[in-house]
Amino acid sequence: MPEAKLDVITIGRSSVDLYGQQIGSRLEDIGSFAKSVGGCPANIAVGTARLGLKSALITRVGAEQMGGFIKEQLSREGVDISGIATDDKRLTALVLLAVEAEGVSPMIFVRTDCADMALDEADIDAAFIASASAIVVTGTHFSTPNAEAAQLKAIRIAKAAGRKVVFDIDYRPNLWGLAGHAAGFERYVKSDYVSQKMRPVLKDCDLIVGTEEEVLVAAGESDLLTALQAIRKLTDATVVLKRGAKGCIVYDGPIGDDLEQGIVGQGFPIEIYNVLGAGDAFMSGFLRGWLKGESHQTSATWANACGAFAVSRLLCAPEYPSWTELDYFLKHGSRFKALCKDEDLNHLHWATTRRQQWPRLTAFAIDHRRQIEDIAGDKADRIPAFKALAVKAAARVADGRPGFGMLLDDKWGRDALFEVPKPFWIARPVELPGSIPLEFEFSQDIGSRLVEWPVDHALKVLCFWHPDDPRGINNRQLEKLRTAHDACRKVGRDILIEIIPSKVGPVDDATTARALGQLYAAGLKPDWWKLESQPSAAAWEAIDQAIETNDPLCRGVVLLGLDAPQDELARGFAIARSARTVRGFAVGRTIFGEAAKAWFAGSMTDDEAVSDMAARFAALVEIWGE
Repeated sequence: MPEAKLDVITIGRSSVDLYGQQIGSRLEDIGSFAKSVGGCPANIAVGTARLGLKSALITRVGAEQMGGFIKEQLSREGVDISGIATDDKRLTALVLLAVEAEGVSPMIFVRTDCADMALDEADIDAAFIASASAIVVTGTHFSTPNAEAAQLKAIRIAKAAGRKVVFDIDYRPNLWGLAGHAAGFERYVKSDYVSQKMRPVLKDCDLIVGTEEEVLVAAGESDLLTALQAIRKLTDATVVLKRGAKGCIVYDGPIGDDLEQGIVGQGFPIEIYNVLGAGDAFMSGFLRGWLKGESHQTSATWANACGAFAVSRLLCAPEYPSWTELDYFLKHGSRFKALCKDEDLNHLHWATTRRQQWPRLTAFAIDHRRQIEDIAGDKADRIPAFKALAVKAAARVADGRPGFGMLLDDKWGRDALFEVPKPFWIARPVELPGSIPLEFEFSQDIGSRLVEWPVDHALKVLCFWHPDDPRGINNRQLEKLRTAHDACRKVGRDILIEIIPSKVGPVDDATTARALGQLYAAGLKPDWWKLESQPSAAAWEAIDQAIETNDPLCRGVVLLGLDAPQDELARGFAIARSARTVRGFAVGRTIFGEAAKAWFAGSMTDDEAVSDMAARFAALVEIWGE
């Protein structure tokens, strides 16, 4: 048998979940929704990928933006999407959900003739199926003839290739036409028809996973123990019974007269926030162990832990743990029954599931407001046009290559923000220029501002922080930094903290590292630091140690330039190369300063300004190197 390239392929539903963000509200009263990938197989593909498995999904999505979102998000998660077909006749499925009360989540499936239910045998590629150690078929896709035929074909191919077949019973009565549109949360309706569709599948399975209700419907019985024994008569598969807060039981042999005579997986007593998606997280954890040859006891413990994460947070797939997060939880536990309140776990979750990695970053910073206003004088109304020229210059240098970015502001750079090429990293300032102690520009309500920003825009806050400043000043500044930091974590945005100790006091090789240590001790863990050039390799070593000790998952450092000439920046770059945490630079006035003076004075045309800034930016990029 050839070695499998993939660990698991999941087959079936894919949707866009729209979760009501107002907890304790009826769907009728929801005012805003959070969007995520949904559907049992899609969720499992994400969950297993986060746990280190090579996963793929076979489904269909519509030829529209929601279908594009599903494919893009799965790709970001590391899921192989080569098995996803685009259906130009049908729309991507949607699900609207709310958390009305603990364990009560009304939901509406918008799935009339949707793309994923149009899956058919032509979508099942034999070589692709055979490339995986296991496939996961799901209950909903036995509800229509074409989708049923697709899954049965996949099972035949997998069996012939010596691969494993996993059955997630995934019973939603509503999706079998057994309840009204308003009954999407209904978990069990007895149905002989559904049982007749599911029972024949059991004989070909190696692993069967379901809740108590799902086991009943798969077996066509009314008593749980009788149902398990009936399943055992049809198959030798490992059967996993999910029991919510009580954990699970794994049956890997004869099933006797005692329901508890199986391998009991450790449960985790946590506060329930939202039960939706917990089963898919559970399956992800179990597959991580089962496919890697772990004991059933271990696989069950991992499964229950993943389920605990899911029920303690709002969404489905976005809330599933990474392997780093799960490993930490299993080793250290949590002092909170509501895991969503555990700051250590929340940080691990955020830092290990970021949307995009930036191992190298060279950015053109033109978020300046006061400095450009001083240059523009009475021509301030032309500042937006100049910032748009800066975007053109940066785009010319990047030429579609990764690792480029810009710092742009909301005051004068709003129009320019719309012109920034999509692959660019973008950070936007919120500080009131020159404020000591730190104050925010426009509004002190940072969270409300962030809601309007694109999800991949970072917040940048400049704080004139020196470790030897009077405690009163730093306490006030720290309060503002915490406000920005907490808003970013709540809303889901990166934060870059810029500090320039040399502007407010004497510095030596230890000054910046001490400042970082103070901010880390206060509970701040920014995604990025923006720091000035350091006088020595020893200073950078101290900074590296401060970051790696306090937050080894920090994205890293970008160098600021102030208004230093190019040769001075080059010397700073050379020293910074010794640093393990420096990823690049975000320089401004060295690039745009001369062009701005000439352009506002009327002695330089638009094209000349773009060329001048592009040449200076390109020179710094070359100096920094690959």
